[in-house]
Amino acid sequence: EEEEDVEEEEERWHQLYPGHIPTSPLQKALLAAGSAIMALYDPYRHDMVAVLGETTGCLALPNLRDKMKHHPEGYRILQERPRIRLSTLDMSRLRGLPDGLLGREYVRFLEDNKVSPDTRMPPKFVDDEELAYVIQRYREVHDLMHTLLGMPTNMLGEVVVKWFEAVQTGLPMCVLGAAFGPVRLSTRKLQVLATELVPWAVRSGLNASCVLNIYYEQRWEQPVESLREEIGIFPPP
Repeated sequence: EEEEDVEEEEERWHQLYPGHIPTSPLQKALLAAGSAIMALYDPYRHDMVAVLGETTGCLALPNLRDKMKHHPEGYRILQERPRIRLSTLDMSRLRGLPDGLLGREYVRFLEDNKVSPDTRMPPKFVDDEELAYVIQRYREVHDLMHTLLGMPTNMLGEVVVKWFEAVQTGLPMCVLGAAFGPVRLSTRKLQVLATELVPWAVRSGLNASCVLNIYYEQRWEQPVESLREEIGIFPPP
């Protein structure tokens, strides 16, 4: 019986997917606390924000997966596991699309803000291969959230997107980013945030269907406005 217990213990500590680092609940708690402090100190430490998302997402991630499983498009995404990376995007085709279409506006967002989908960190601390994909997908559609919400990657834009994502996903790291992100903003920006942008982001997040249930790669030629309407995002103020 002891041998069986040892085998079970060893089984629990093996890699579930490439890059996976098995951790105990205590290690997760320590990683969550450390990454939360670092992420609050420097919100641009994307690696710390990523660790925080993985170590605290134990309730939100299964919930998101279930939403995907019970939706035809979301279910297909879980089955086919598409990835949004430079290697999977035909950038010149997207660049050639007419203005206003999702693919064109997404590439414009990447180029205007000098960001790349390849900077998203692969998951390490999620102890379930399918949930690891869910958080990976959430990360890879983050820039599409910026595109749909019409928000730049500056601090103000990030905070607005985080409020929307917090309401949508329930991920503690989004909630934390939404709550503490504004501390470095000027009084004028805080006023705009509190009176216009956050109420709009929260209303949109509550009204919108789950943003992980959209197969964005098959929607490049859809106008941003019609996709916004379909998802239930109100027009930006």
